[in-house]
Amino acid sequence: MSDSTAALQRRILLRAATAKDALMASAVLDRAGVPVHTCTTLDALVQEMARGAGAIVLAEEALVGPAASLLTQALQAQPSWSDLPVLVLARQGADSRTVGEAVDSVANMTVIERPVRVAAFVSSVRSALRARARQYDLRATLEGLRLADQRKTEFLATLAHELRNPLAPLQTALTLLKRKRPGPDEAARHYDMMRRQIDHMVRLVNDLMEISRITRGKIELNTAAIDLQQVLRDALELSRPLVDASEHRLELQLPEGPLPVQGDSVRLAQVFSNLLNNAAKYTPGPGHIVLSAQVAGGDVVVTVRDNGIGIAPEMLDTVFDMFVQASGASKAAQGGLGIGLTLARTLVELQGGSIAAHSAGLGQGSTFTVRLPLQAPAAPAAHSDVQLPEASALKALVVDDNRDAADSLAEFLQELGMATGVAYSGAQALALLPTLQPDLAVLDIGMPGMDGYELARRLRAHPVARNTLLVALTGWGQQRDREATAAAGFDHHLVKPLDPDQLIAILDGLNR
Repeated sequence: MSDSTAALQRRILLRAATAKDALMASAVLDRAGVPVHTCTTLDALVQEMARGAGAIVLAEEALVGPAASLLTQALQAQPSWSDLPVLVLARQGADSRTVGEAVDSVANMTVIERPVRVAAFVSSVRSALRARARQYDLRATLEGLRLADQRKTEFLATLAHELRNPLAPLQTALTLLKRKRPGPDEAARHYDMMRRQIDHMVRLVNDLMEISRITRGKIELNTAAIDLQQVLRDALELSRPLVDASEHRLELQLPEGPLPVQGDSVRLAQVFSNLLNNAAKYTPGPGHIVLSAQVAGGDVVVTVRDNGIGIAPEMLDTVFDMFVQASGASKAAQGGLGIGLTLARTLVELQGGSIAAHSAGLGQGSTFTVRLPLQAPAAPAAHSDVQLPEASALKALVVDDNRDAADSLAEFLQELGMATGVAYSGAQALALLPTLQPDLAVLDIGMPGMDGYELARRLRAHPVARNTLLVALTGWGQQRDREATAAAGFDHHLVKPLDPDQLIAILDGLNR
């Protein structure tokens, strides 16, 4: 809202009985710091109402003639949030029929008998303006709720569309594999495609989980002294396939030395990869993308600039808000949920930095600038490679009411050299214990009847399974979910869909 609009909405519209009365009332309100607009006729006052008003002050004498009905109609036509206060300065003496009819037809009317004390008049006007200010607050709240609801509706439509995209080729590939029974080479192509589509769905689900963490303030950071140069290289590696696929020219303008900051290297790589991905998606190929970094004062300043579709001026202040997508941007984005900039802002601000967007307008490209506080150089982090466990005589118990999930995981563990038992309920798992005596148990949490928590507690109390390594495999991955599995006796918490490398690392430790 502009300052001029706000000023119109705070003013008093005054229609006095005489020109002299108008001058006196205006002078009183001016001294009290209340903006006044004097109207010589009721018609003029009704016209000014459309431009904005904090309250109306008018003499009883004005409530006569055809213009009075126009005022009543204008007041009755107000939007649901609005109830413009009307103060009527009535003549002294017996109750007026004119005032009585006005009170019956106008909801928010206050009658003040003349002559009125100056202090009482000013106090009444200020009370009316405070009430009006609360109405404007309500309007802003309702508008915010309307926009939020609209954005969520658009987001859910986008989500449904994006989830259908990978499901279609998955369904087609499964149908082909079932009907054609292709040879190994042809089947491998289908498997590779299915893997790509599953990875895409996992990214979408991860984005949904990020939304939950953002709204609840539960994003966790592992901060340390790091070199932002390495972070930018990691981000480039993540985004390079998308940039190359669009045939963009990527220009790097990076300094020679290190860029030491205090931050979470994984999360910062996510931020810059997201900005590079956006530049690639919102720039028609072949385009030009520039990634630059420099030290400015006490900050490291990183910019991602493109010559793509740009951002409309009215969108610059909202591009970082949840569920916001610029008009037409979803088509250019070639997939995604449109929450990346919200996540980027949250992650940067949590690490003491800031992020800003700039664009000269539609078709003029965009620039995103990230500033992070400069810190002491970071010590290099040690790296270790996870090795596949060697074949062993270890035994595993897989428990999941989803038979496909249980059977496929058991087959995977067998490929890793483990003897496996499969149960589709907690009761079946307990029945298998005496004969299987598992070294490892991978349990689903959300099972009907006996859930994974209860099964874990019973396993911990059973003589055969007291030392069994318990792994929770669940779709829930928040901190409170991890605390719940730990309290139930689990040693590890893995989130569906299973990352095979994580399970392999657990088995490697179990082997040792």
